[in-house]
Amino acid sequence: MEIWINPACSKCRGALSLLDAEGADYTVRRYLEDVPSPDEIRDVLGRLGLEPWDITRTGEADAKELGVEEWPRDAASRERWITALTEHPGLIQRPIITAQDGSAVVARSEEAVRDALGR
Repeated sequence: MEIWINPACSKCRGALSLLDAEGADYTVRRYLEDVPSPDEIRDVLGRLGLEPWDITRTGEADAKELGVEEWPRDAASRERWITALTEHPGLIQRPIITAQDGSAVVARSEEAVRDALGR
């Protein structure tokens, strides 16, 4: 199990606390420092069953500067979104946990973290 975190994020700290309390075996990836490649983002999207716009933090300053709210959300624009997430990793929703069964969850709630633990 791997968890993508931003240490400054309270949701990430909460997820880590719960994983620790449950004695989970996991690896931490500080994705702002160890930026995911486009292939890694594609892989996580496949595990999540989501599209890149679904995990983009559109309220961030970088998102506003890029104008992502105006970008099409279709197959033809998918790579543009993935490139933006790679070039501006702060736009990636967090935390993301990749579960043992090959799936992943955006673990913003205790329920989502527990879901990942049960996989």
